[in-house]
Parts: sequence; structure tokens; C-alpha cells
Amino acid sequence: MPLLPINQSDLSVIRLIASDVDGTLTENGKFNPNFIATLHCLRDAGIKLLLVTGRSAGWVSALVNYLPVEAAIAENGGLYLQSDGYQHCLADIPNLSQHRLLLENALHRIQKTYSHLQPSADNQFRLTDWTFDVDNLSDDDINAIAQQCHEMGLGFTYSTVQCHIKLANQDKATGLKQVLAKFYPELEPYQVLTVGDSPNDEAMFAPDHFPLSVGVANILHYQDKMRHLPKYVTQAAEFAGFAELIDLITK
Repeated sequence: MPLLPINQSDLSVIRLIASDVDGTLTENGKFNPNFIATLHCLRDAGIKLLLVTGRSAGWVSALVNYLPVEAAIAENGGLYLQSDGYQHCLADIPNLSQHRLLLENALHRIQKTYSHLQPSADNQFRLTDWTFDVDNLSDDDINAIAQQCHEMGLGFTYSTVQCHIKLANQDKATGLKQVLAKFYPELEPYQVLTVGDSPNDEAMFAPDHFPLSVGVANILHYQDKMRHLPKYVTQAAEFAGFAELIDLITK
């Protein structure tokens, strides 16, 4: 089904935006000079912004401390972080040390076939998942690695920057639903807008959980690889697409 241009009338009831970061709020991997001003426009309009990213707990802790955002979910649904330092583990992990060892060993097993895989630089700041760089992996490679993780009883997803080994039931939508129920019980599903750009955002596009979703235009690169697609797509890619969306919301 082709992705639709945004229907502005759907945006009038939005009270919280749950947005991916890399490729959605960034431009060529960096924050645009207009980024902070756009966040302040949202805040002035009384709309909360919740970051929902695959980035590590360490990186995301810095983001929520410095950016004018409500809070963040890190590691694809693994952790919830607030700017006051509060953290809440969303993944069901009884022993984090044992879990980290399990994930590291899983990568070692994958590297027996794909010896060129490079662990991501931020693994030392992670708690609930283990990542490696997505560069130089074909679609067939990614599918084979996902199957290998499944056979080990683990989950797998990928974004524009990283591949993630994690719990099978750990994803952005599961974490977001927990956070909304615990910290934002006053919000109805139709008041929450999910935004993303790649396959690790796919769970947030499931219409039975989040009826209103938007992909920035670079989502079109992945539309034949995803089961769930966003309801709408912006005209522009990356941060320019997000800014386009915010302009429609705050008009």
C-alpha cells in the first residue's frame, strides 16, 4: 500500500510525539542548527517529545540531560530515562551481567560466519542489547543474521547505523506501551504520534497499537522490507521531514 501524504486534521489531537533519533531528528548523522528551535516550538505548543532510539543508555542519558525533551527510551525499548537521572529497565532481564555476556557470546558466534563485523563503539555504554555496525551487510546477510539470532532464542533488528542483538520481545513499541501506561496514563492512543525512518521503528508503525504514525521520506528506502509501514510519509527526508511535520502540527 503506498504511503500517504500527511492529513493535517489528524494532527490536532496530538499531545505526545514518540520519535526515533538517527535519520529522523538528524541530518547526515548530525543535529541541524534549527533542531533546538524546532523542539522549543513543540514545547511551546504544549506537545511532549519522547525520544525512542536504539542508541545506548549512556548516549541517551546525555541527550535527555541537554535537550528540551520529555524523556527517552533507549536501546530499542530496553530502558526509560528522564532528565532528572531516573532510569527504569523496561526489558525483563534478571541479571544484567549475565545478559551482557550472553549477547557478547552471540556476536562471537555470528562472527564465525561474518568475521568482518565490527562491534559498535557505544557497546561499553549499553545495558540491554549488543550492537555491531551495519556497514557492508547485504539484505541477505541481514536476513541470515536475524535467523541465526532467532535460533539462539534472541531478537535482532537494524537501523541506518547499527544492528542490534537483544531479547526476542524487546522492541520500541513494547517499551513505549509500558512507558505510556506507567508514566502517561492520561493519554489515549490517538493522542500519541510515532515517527521514524527505518526497520527498527517498524513496531511503532503497527496500527493496532499506534493508529497515527509518520515516516520521514527516507523510510521509502525500506518499504519493501517492512511488514508495518507508517500511516503517512513526509515530503522531505531526515530532520527536514521532521521539521515539516512539526510545522504542520504547530500551525
